[in-house]
Amino acid sequence: MKKIIVIATVLLGSFYTQAQDLNAFFNKADAFFKANVSNGKVAYSKIHENPQELNEILKIAEGISVDKNDAENYQAFWINTYNLSVIKGLIDNYPTKSPMDIAGFFDKTTHNLGGKKITLNDIEHKLLRGQFNDARFHFVLVCGALGCPPLISQAYLPNTLDEQLETQTKKAINGDFIRVNEKKKRVQVSQIMSWYKGDFKTKGTDEIDFINKYRTEKLEGKYKLSYFPYDWTINKQ
Repeated sequence: MKKIIVIATVLLGSFYTQAQDLNAFFNKADAFFKANVSNGKVAYSKIHENPQELNEILKIAEGISVDKNDAENYQAFWINTYNLSVIKGLIDNYPTKSPMDIAGFFDKTTHNLGGKKITLNDIEHKLLRGQFNDARFHFVLVCGALGCPPLISQAYLPNTLDEQLETQTKKAINGDFIRVNEKKKRVQVSQIMSWYKGDFKTKGTDEIDFINKYRTEKLEGKYKLSYFPYDWTINKQ
């Protein structure tokens, strides 16, 4: 009986510590984004001069473990760690003109997060896209370039995550993510929709259907779809 009580006490203590660490992570990440992101642009020079706050947040993230069944906390944690790790990767190589100028930026450089040693591609493709069928991830994972949907000046939080995902998807679909020529019935979209075509199509629907789900001015009739080149220029202030 004593052993059971001891084990239960240890487990409860561990759970409480994890919850505290996760809350600290979200709070500090939120403060960091508020202080260093404006209109989708990041203050890389400022962070590069004083990276202590960013390093502290990522240090907290090293020891956090979130089960995928706790979907809101899990998704919010990994979305934020992705965006923070992109910033970390860029300031570690600053000044730079583009993340694409840094060899292995997405697929080779590893980050210690959530008890794992993982790449940015691992977070996006294995931990998020690989676990959840949600195309809205593409509008909140920001790769450090102007071609990405804009980074918001706040953290993604579990209690507001679905609303944030919806908001950012609508902003993109009604903003620079799409260029419409109504006279010629042509629509150009970001290459994101070409690279991840399968994420934007479900049984019986296509990319135009996805666009119309979120677009205020619907695309009526048959439109020809094409893709405009991605701008990999760093999204700096």
